[in-house]
Amino acid sequence: MPKKNIVAGVDIGSTKVAVLVGEITSHGYLEILGVGECQASGLRRGVIVDIEHTSRAVQAAAEQAERMSGVQLHTVYAGLTGPHITSMGNRGVVAVSSPDKEISIEDVNRVLDASRVISLPGDKRIIHVLSREFVVDGYDGVVDPVGMSGSRLEVETHIVTASAAAVQNLLKSIQRAGLSVAELVLNPLASAEAVILPAEKELGVALADIGGGTTEIALFDRGGMCFTSVLPVGGEHITSDLAVGLRTPLQYAEKIKRENGCVLASLMPDTADIDVETIGLQQWRKVSRKTVASIIEPRVQEIFALIKHEMKKSGLKGMLPGGVVITGGTALMDGFGNLAYEELSLPVRVGQPLHLGGLADMVSGPQYATVVGLLQYAAKKGTGGAEAGEGPPWENVWLLIRNWVRNILGA
Repeated sequence: MPKKNIVAGVDIGSTKVAVLVGEITSHGYLEILGVGECQASGLRRGVIVDIEHTSRAVQAAAEQAERMSGVQLHTVYAGLTGPHITSMGNRGVVAVSSPDKEISIEDVNRVLDASRVISLPGDKRIIHVLSREFVVDGYDGVVDPVGMSGSRLEVETHIVTASAAAVQNLLKSIQRAGLSVAELVLNPLASAEAVILPAEKELGVALADIGGGTTEIALFDRGGMCFTSVLPVGGEHITSDLAVGLRTPLQYAEKIKRENGCVLASLMPDTADIDVETIGLQQWRKVSRKTVASIIEPRVQEIFALIKHEMKKSGLKGMLPGGVVITGGTALMDGFGNLAYEELSLPVRVGQPLHLGGLADMVSGPQYATVVGLLQYAAKKGTGGAEAGEGPPWENVWLLIRNWVRNILGA
């Protein structure tokens, strides 16, 4: 049987690893086939600090996605984040090479390569060279110059760089889980594929992905990314504040945040109480949800203040008619959009993955924006990275046996 056009993505976050398997239909539509999740403990602020724990989490999540989809994974698109991420703008210029002066794809590749020539420290490597606009013989605003006539081709690019060591550790963690990486994709670039509309990118829009250990910021203008920043603060800091403020273990603080978290104390009545375990005493006491919200609100205000500072640093804060799109699991807390609007002074919406079929309901929340976006990024490239388990029956049997052996060896 012919193989389907299968794509797979791995999002390794500070609190969880998510693996997603999808199929690109003949109409370019993305059908979700399988989802796998596993708690992560090998990362700190978006950077891998324990390769073994991380690879086990990737393997466990991949096996869940394989069982659900009936697909054996080989190659995946992987998300990349961390405070080590930096970005800059650059330009490249080349002469059009053909005698008839018609710009070819080779000319475009040459001018992009020319823009990659930058001075980098030895511990950094380039992850993306994203074209913002092309200029043909002085005429700017060109989106796709292929086929146009001209003598001189220029490009304005946005270059994303990362720590070489952090990238290598990420690749090792995925490879030890039995997978290879087709491409590393900056997390906010992937998230934008899932939750931001092309019209918003053209107008000017900001993306803020507030994860467990990091907050990722990306600004888009004229259809392309023009600013990137990663802050070492996220939902884990809110959990830590709750643990200290309520004198409760971290695991209970996380549960309270997920089930009863609200970022605006003014929305909570004084009478709404929850049970909280006191650390060291193994005793439970009643705490109002307003008290919980009063602990959460200052930390979220601080996160928004940092986001606002980064947006101001970019020089585009007043030029974002598309407003701000918030993603990440932290955005699930009550009142999040309201507080974001108050603090950022821009239109705000919580981003939900768009244009999905199949098991779309399983990945409809903002916490899945990155892993869904990885699949949509791959779909846009028209490339897959997995083999469908739809051949002879023994292929699926072999997949089950392999997973069973992995579980035995890992026990």
